[in-house]
Amino acid sequence: MGSTQNLANAPWRKSSYSGNTGGECLEVATPTGTVAIRDSKDPDLGHLRITPNAFRAFVAGVVGGQV
Repeated sequence: MGSTQNLANAPWRKSSYSGNTGGECLEVATPTGTVAIRDSKDPDLGHLRITPNAFRAFVAGVVGGQV
């Protein structure tokens, strides 16, 4: 996990399917060449950076019920 301070000015976003009820959501930002992921409930905890290909595989797994 990285520090959220490195991405303090990054445009973090949630899925359009996420509501405002405080549920379990991930937020993503796309700094140059990577995808950063963090917990929307605790953004100061840190973030995980992965490659765009790894993020596409993750999303495909979620959509396909594999994750």
